[in-house]
Amino acid sequence: MKKMGDMLLQESPFSEIVMGNTAIVRAMVEAGTQVVTSYPGSPTPEIATAIRSIPSSKRPFYFEFSTNEKVATEVAFGAAMNGHLSTVFFKSVGLNVASDSLVQLGLMPIKGGMVIVLGDDPGANSSQNEQDNRHFAHMSYTPVFEPAGPDEVYSFYLEAARISREKQMPIIVRLTTHVCHAKQRVWFSQWKQEAYDATPRFNRSEGPFIPIASMVFPKKRRAIANLSAIEKYSDSSVLNRLVNHQNSHYGIITAGLPYLSLLDVLEKAGEQPDILKLAVVHPLSRKLVKEFLETHKQVLVLEELDNILEKEIKQIAYEEKVNSRIFGKVDAEDWIGEYTPDKVFDIMKKVWPGLLPERPEKKHPMQEAPPRPAQMCPGCGHRAAFHAIKKAISEQDIRVADIGCHTLGFLPPYRMGDMLLCMGASTGIGSGMSLFNDTRKVIAFLGDSTFFHAGLPGIINAMFNKHNLTLIIMENGTTAMTGHQSHAASGENFNEPVDAIPVRKVLEGLGIQQIHEVDTYQMEKLTDLVKKAMDEPGLSVVIAKHPCMLKQMRGKRRQTGFQITPVEIQQDDCTRSYECVEKFGCPSFIRNKDGRITINPDLCIGDGSCIRVCPSKAIHIQKRDQK
Repeated sequence: MKKMGDMLLQESPFSEIVMGNTAIVRAMVEAGTQVVTSYPGSPTPEIATAIRSIPSSKRPFYFEFSTNEKVATEVAFGAAMNGHLSTVFFKSVGLNVASDSLVQLGLMPIKGGMVIVLGDDPGANSSQNEQDNRHFAHMSYTPVFEPAGPDEVYSFYLEAARISREKQMPIIVRLTTHVCHAKQRVWFSQWKQEAYDATPRFNRSEGPFIPIASMVFPKKRRAIANLSAIEKYSDSSVLNRLVNHQNSHYGIITAGLPYLSLLDVLEKAGEQPDILKLAVVHPLSRKLVKEFLETHKQVLVLEELDNILEKEIKQIAYEEKVNSRIFGKVDAEDWIGEYTPDKVFDIMKKVWPGLLPERPEKKHPMQEAPPRPAQMCPGCGHRAAFHAIKKAISEQDIRVADIGCHTLGFLPPYRMGDMLLCMGASTGIGSGMSLFNDTRKVIAFLGDSTFFHAGLPGIINAMFNKHNLTLIIMENGTTAMTGHQSHAASGENFNEPVDAIPVRKVLEGLGIQQIHEVDTYQMEKLTDLVKKAMDEPGLSVVIAKHPCMLKQMRGKRRQTGFQITPVEIQQDDCTRSYECVEKFGCPSFIRNKDGRITINPDLCIGDGSCIRVCPSKAIHIQKRDQK
């Protein structure tokens, strides 16, 4: 197999087994995409990983991680208005951040074309909810292409880019977690890089591009006309698929990943229903749906999350006076989680109990794995911070969490977080919790990447309105939770080293005077600083710093001759107070049945943060000759 970067730029046709997140980058290359922007978030970060595999000197488009999803959308839009085909990608809840700009895009004639690649997350594998972003598409008059696997990710993006450029309109390519991460053999077309005319092509005479009141209705009419054109396109698009088993009784309408699960389920079915697999899920092709309903007595609509297709299909049936009986979601479980084959089997059993055989009992059923709680990595500075902060606060104090690795502080043994909404919300929530509150201290947490992403407005508001709370900024120098992407304080962007924008300097620039800064491994000092900050009136800030140890250790392991020196427990000194396992909670510690504490050498990175928490001083760095 070729190196990924070489493969993505190969000029001759070829096939390769790739992830959906890799296939879409090759599609960007072939489509002539010129500008790509993003803010990192699962399930889409591997798109940037694939982009990074292409040397910057050979990369045929510009890429950046922007400070948040809204800015990323606006940068891509600005580039597209200058005539450059552009793409923005982010995760499901990222669309909430971008929505203020997204809902305007359909009103604008986007000269170069613009594709929004959306990573939705049924099952909430890496998100705080499993919202169905097809609702945003309806609200913003934006078409949605929904691929089922990597081959369709590739072909659907190419088609979306072509139509977006032709119609000068935005198009969403909606991926879901397992479409992003699935692997499949994809046949890629020929491509040859050609000289690109980068002349700015913005032309104000083609406007106006400002949605003032007098222009809203003409622009909205244009957006609706574009949707109608996409519906006509969908009527005959080869991207749609009809699986025809000549079954006039049973039919299924579906799209995306549920289609693949359905194929798995039907492998052992005696009677095979016909399947209409839709490629464009908004706007819906009335013609295709009507024809399918008219030729089937019973139709099941199979879709993850909300019943968006179901309602539209039932509306079409009513308006077209089609008598087919339409089934959709039966109970609450049908609205929740990913449509895996097991789930699709259960849904079909509820609707058509006789169509499928009973699920055979497994001769050798697998034992369920014991639950494995989420854990911060060995050596994580957030663990040291929480251990220290917990000693500074009381049980009645209110602790407001935010998004990041430090969100795991909610779990035992730290219990550091009482509520959470979304990125950057902690300071605003904390401000509200401080009102009419003279008896309970309020502590809010915020990561350094989130500080730049969405945290600044809440901090400014707390200063402006003189709210009384303590903000603890958990600074680890990277966007750790999604794969160590850089941010404004990291000293580098995606493409090159840059001057860092220090968190403290920004806070000082806002006029905040009560700022304390300490490395989290200095736990006693951190405890004292948090106590001090909580006694200060107004907004006080503690910057709890330590590099992300996972990132740091990955870098060290690449160095020749580097060896990890784990810690060890001196059993004669250990008093078995269990501070290390019950309060500090590093996963490297093993509590044995006989009560002894030992170290898992495969997990311990030898950072020594645990040495400071042992009251009996029984933890030591191993001597070299003992290894």
